[in-house]
Parts: sequence; structure tokens; C-alpha cells
Amino acid sequence: MKSFALIAALLFAAAPATLPAAPAKKPAAVPARDWLKVINRTPAGAFVIGNPAAKVKLVEYLSLTCSHCAHFAAEGYPALEANYIRPGLVSLEVRHAVRDGFDMAASILARCGAPGAYLGAVSTAFAKQDKWLGRAQAFSAANQDKLEKMNENEVFPAIAAGVGLDKLFAARGLTPARQKVCLTSVAEVKTLTASADEAWQKRQIPGTPAFYINGTHVAGSPEWAVLEPALKAALR
Repeated sequence: MKSFALIAALLFAAAPATLPAAPAKKPAAVPARDWLKVINRTPAGAFVIGNPAAKVKLVEYLSLTCSHCAHFAAEGYPALEANYIRPGLVSLEVRHAVRDGFDMAASILARCGAPGAYLGAVSTAFAKQDKWLGRAQAFSAANQDKLEKMNENEVFPAIAAGVGLDKLFAARGLTPARQKVCLTSVAEVKTLTASADEAWQKRQIPGTPAFYINGTHVAGSPEWAVLEPALKAALR
């Protein structure tokens, strides 16, 4: 039987002189900022989504009763948000070119929550546009006389309830009390009226949606297939 001293000698002889150094840990990657979560309201009442220092500044004039705007939102917003706004390449400023009372009521409610909820509220209004706007003609025909006799604090709450906008935005967490505050806000109506005047009278946009990149109108059909190449060109 080998002695304990000999066994110990063999064990130590077989062991490496030094233990291998532990592999160096890679520094934790700093997550990129999600600029899609940065939403601010301008003094004029527009909403700017994304990096305020982005090289490309996109302005969209929209109307929530515009079917072409709803089509663009479904077709273009996902790629615009994921590929251009989120990484900070493009900022999007949304300006409301209000066209009618239903548009006004929907716009007020879309803007009623916290700024961070704004883009989701607009997208929801467009996604459900066929339902609430589909009720507008019948509601207007049945209530025209009543609406004309209402004061300004009653008109937009009545429209919102009459076409189902109240329920649509309640599902997004906008309480009835908060909706009433917004829908009866004279200041907000004035802001949206001024925004519409800037769009239709001063800027004289050709229709909605209308897009401007760094101040220059994007000509052609207002579709993602036309807008994206213009964005890429501006980013070069």
C-alpha cells in the first residue's frame, strides 16, 4: 500500500501549477433607448413622438374621420414605429386637421389621456373607425335639431355617447369623469380649431393624410409605399 506521503506527492504533481484564470465577463450591453415611448405635446397642441433631435422630422396631418388616414395607420404605422421612430432615426409630429364634429369629439378623446397614451389612442380610433363612424350618419339625422340647440358644453359629450366613442375610450381606461372634463374643455376645442385652421387655411394641405419631411411636402399618394422611400432618402 502506498504511503499517504506518496499519494499526496502524486496528487500534487498531477495538479497544474496554477489554476486557469476565470474568463473575463463581458460588460453588460447598455439597452438602446426606446424613442417610441417619448411623446411630448407642443405649445400649439401637436404631439411629437420620438427623438426630438432626430435627423428626419416627419409631420403628419390627419383626421380621425378620414378613411385614407385609417388605411395608412394600419399599413404604415407598424413599420414606421419599429424601424424609424423607435431607434431614434425619425420623429413624428401629429397635427389634427379636424373636418367635422365627429372628428372633433374623437380627437378630443384621443388627446385626453397622458401624452404617452396618445399614439395608442389614435391607432385605436382608426382601427375601430368603421364602427363608430358608421353610426354617425344615423345619429346626425336623428339628432340634428337637438344638436343645434345644445350649448358647447353639451354637443361633444352627446356626439361621443351617440356614436360609441365614450365606450371605445373607456375600454382604454379613460373614465367617464375624465372624458367629460375633456369633451367640455373650451380651451381644447380652441386648440383643435386653431390646428385645423393652420392645416387647411395657412398650410393649405391637399387632403389627409398629408406628410411633410423636414418641412417639404411628400408628393404622391399618401401611402407607406411612397413615404418610406422618401424617409430613406432623407436619412442618407
